[in-house]
Amino acid sequence: MHRRLLAFTLICAAPPAFAQASLKDVLDRMDRAAATFESVTAKIQKTTRTAVINDESTERGVLYLVRRSRRAVEMKIEFLEPDPRSIAFSDRKAEVFYPKINTVQVYDLGRHRALVDQFLLLGFGTPGRELTRDYQVRLAGSEPVAGAPADKLELIPKAKEAREHLTKVELWIARDGGHPVQQKFYTPSEDTTTILYSDIRLNRPLGAAELRLQLPPDVRREYPQR
Repeated sequence: MHRRLLAFTLICAAPPAFAQASLKDVLDRMDRAAATFESVTAKIQKTTRTAVINDESTERGVLYLVRRSRRAVEMKIEFLEPDPRSIAFSDRKAEVFYPKINTVQVYDLGRHRALVDQFLLLGFGTPGRELTRDYQVRLAGSEPVAGAPADKLELIPKAKEAREHLTKVELWIARDGGHPVQQKFYTPSEDTTTILYSDIRLNRPLGAAELRLQLPPDVRREYPQR
């Protein structure tokens, strides 16, 4: 009797299983979300694993992103800990500000701009049909993220240039929307980067102060590509 009662208690206490969605369901959801997407702010946790030395590090910060059009995107990431720095992307330019040394590094993205859009912005405002254009897409099941139901996609880049940077991407799409709640990037060197999103706020108006670096007048500028 006690064993039956224990088994019944464990079954009742177990988290509910999430119904399996189809790949078409997930891509359709992303299409609908992309049609109304304008901006996102979110807290992020970025965990990087370096395979060759078996080392793992974690950073936390805030993401601000606005999509003016399909090709016009502005984004800023403020990493708050452990080492503060800010990264801003706009048009064909990327800037990285290191406040401890009062230095901003400026990069011309040039022909790599498309890769930035394809990788860094993956999922937010991305229609499902664009995923199938750029990747081989497979539904890898349903898997909760931070306790909320999500559908997991496995993406293999189709373009040779893209595969030189990434061998695979895993994307967790919120069941109650068409946006990512987690991403995991795999490189040819077997390093991985996992980005977990929380406190996601969609389509909130964003001003210039939230999207651009706030640089002191005496900031030192470096151009590493020169």
